[in-house]
Amino acid sequence: MSSPESPSAVAEAVAIAAVGTIKGVVELGQLFADAGYELALVGGPVRDMILGRPISDLDFTTNALPEQILNVISGWADTTWDVGIAFGTVGARRGNMECEITTYRAEDYDADSRKPAVTFGSDLAEDLVRRDFTINAMAIRLPQLEFVDLHGGVEDLLRQLIRTPRAAELSFSDDPLRMMRAARFASQLGFNVVADVVIAATEMAERIEIVSAERVRDELCKLLLGDFPTRGLEILEGTKIADIILPELPALQLEIDEHHRHKDVYEHSLIVLQQAIDLEKTHEPHMEPDLILRLAALLHDVGKPKTRRFETGGGVSFHHHEVVGAKIARKRLVALRFSTDVIDAVTKLIELHLRFHGYGQGQWTDSAVRRYVRDADDQLDRLHKLTRADCTTRNQRRAMILSATYDDLESRIAALSELEELKSVRPDLDGNEIMEILNLPAGPLVGKAYKHMLDVRLDEGPLSREVAIERLRTWWADQNS
Repeated sequence: MSSPESPSAVAEAVAIAAVGTIKGVVELGQLFADAGYELALVGGPVRDMILGRPISDLDFTTNALPEQILNVISGWADTTWDVGIAFGTVGARRGNMECEITTYRAEDYDADSRKPAVTFGSDLAEDLVRRDFTINAMAIRLPQLEFVDLHGGVEDLLRQLIRTPRAAELSFSDDPLRMMRAARFASQLGFNVVADVVIAATEMAERIEIVSAERVRDELCKLLLGDFPTRGLEILEGTKIADIILPELPALQLEIDEHHRHKDVYEHSLIVLQQAIDLEKTHEPHMEPDLILRLAALLHDVGKPKTRRFETGGGVSFHHHEVVGAKIARKRLVALRFSTDVIDAVTKLIELHLRFHGYGQGQWTDSAVRRYVRDADDQLDRLHKLTRADCTTRNQRRAMILSATYDDLESRIAALSELEELKSVRPDLDGNEIMEILNLPAGPLVGKAYKHMLDVRLDEGPLSREVAIERLRTWWADQNS
């Protein structure tokens, strides 16, 4: 136990006081005690109480087996679920309190297995030593509200360190995904990962291959949605885990030739990611972090290694890297089992992120502005942020020109949108009208005519019915000739 006035003792007192304010927690502990079992609040909730972070779900651990847990809470919980019962976890809800109760356990991976083998234990100390990091290996025994910290978790919280309760090699052998979790917690909390954890992760990086793509994806998402994602990404890159789960990222570290003809695309991508996050907070400070924008910012230049060309005179080009990059990103996101909606949105942003740069080379026509909006569709707001974030030049004059030019484009979009509802642009004639005017049955020709009339609408803006019919008949005459 820490001395009464030490920072550690204060932190422990904060956590105990916070537990006492959560309705139902002590009551649940008493239920287990009356049934002859132990119960403790454990892990993330204890950590977050000390840090003053919001707490959503509560995690408990017990020496009761899953079937015994269900018996204890059967009359207490409004709802229970046993989806994780094979891993020793029972879920429960009582009023607004939602929790998971897990039997003391240990996880271990076989060399060729993608799923952990679970064994149940009977001792809280044994359970805590097998947890991922010391900051997640603290507990509060219930109902007596006794703080348990056997591995210096409070001290590590105060020192902002990520460390394992036992040898990092043993911890990562239990669950290789913990190597990614170290990077994830660095991203979420802004903490530093101690050297022995980094060394072990580097030496064992290949073990991440046995973890399912879905679990890797979920950890990557949590990392990207943290407050300090570039810190987490640097850990993945430094330990070579990124070479396995996201090889497109380290591949951006293009060697700089002796003439310094281009900047390091890897560093540029991390800066773009951070600038996109800054724009998130500026535009919508109360919104949740935007996974799609962050993925697009991180991956927007992944086509550059394949498209790099050294030009006569000392220049370097990356022609069509946005198109190539969208294809590369799609392949990687599919492999990581991202949803189709996320994949489509991210790849659309990557493919369009350079479109704006033609705007400043000569004022776009209204038609070009309409097409920009139509092609971006529901990703237009994100495209605005990504395009602005992609400016990493140190030339202040150039940066100011780019910003002013994009301000002008956004003003043009706003003005046209007010007049024409750009996001819902439709041809002046619909499919039924086209069939009636041209005396056509439903079929491919009607679709072709509809597309032509959409192009006319984008080029010329809203037309009267008479002019639209004239454009349609002229096109039809050209088709027949």
